[in-house]
Amino acid sequence: MTGATAVSPWLPTAPCTPGHCAAHPDTGRDGPAGRAGAVRAAVRLTAGTGAVLLGVLLAPAAALLPAAARLALVRSWVRAVVRAFGVRVRYEGAVGAVTGPLLVVANHVSWLDIPLVAAVLPGRMVAKTEVRHWPVLGMLAALGGTLFLDRDRLRALPGAVREMAGVLAGGGRVVVFPEGSTWCGRARGRFRPAAFQAALDAGCAVLPVRIDYRPADAAAYVGDDPLGASLWRVVTAREIVANIRILDPIPSIRYPDRRALASAAQLAVARDNANLPSLSVHQRASSRSAAASSSRTPA
Repeated sequence: MTGATAVSPWLPTAPCTPGHCAAHPDTGRDGPAGRAGAVRAAVRLTAGTGAVLLGVLLAPAAALLPAAARLALVRSWVRAVVRAFGVRVRYEGAVGAVTGPLLVVANHVSWLDIPLVAAVLPGRMVAKTEVRHWPVLGMLAALGGTLFLDRDRLRALPGAVREMAGVLAGGGRVVVFPEGSTWCGRARGRFRPAAFQAALDAGCAVLPVRIDYRPADAAAYVGDDPLGASLWRVVTAREIVANIRILDPIPSIRYPDRRALASAAQLAVARDNANLPSLSVHQRASSRSAAASSSRTPA
């Protein structure tokens, strides 16, 4: 069995590819979403990149602030980054009422998911080890306390779950994208159960979050899509609206094992997804190999 096959719990197959999803005809140049002009796109790209670099420059000083002030600063910063790239955000659900240790789980469409969730539900993100080596973003992820997972080593998975459980048991919050890869938003993946064991071990609740974008093609970051190409699609879209819906917490104590808990969280997200198309060309497409499934995705 090859290494890629051995880590299938974290590298599931997906039919989503840049050609099928990122260039979807429903929202092309002549579609209803339209395109931003070249000048506006360049301004957005410059503003977004500048906001990211500002965060890098301020990171050492922010580390000296009290925890509450640092948290408020980080939340303001990630919102500014997303808005600078031209993305409007709508948050729904009982955002302010969510407290205490939680395993936050969300469907995964884009690299945008990470700052969008961090802006309202900050916590220790779980990401693949490759993210640590990304220019600029890797350093920010490390400074933010990201829990890096080596997906090429299946034996490392129990240790990663124990680390997540330790954070939760200590009153912290862990954010994970249990589909294990980005999906286009039309096709969706199964919630993999491994991370849910951490919630069971810590005795904490699971908080499902649904993420969707309009238009979905501009935000989708799938397959072998380069980050630069994804950034350009985002800034050249006339407008991207991200909807982040915080659903009701799921007490882990009600479920006998991690598979049942994962299924409950996946069902909660699916039930709250009634406004999206139930079937698309992407869901009918044949699956690709794990190696071709979001090899560049952040988590």
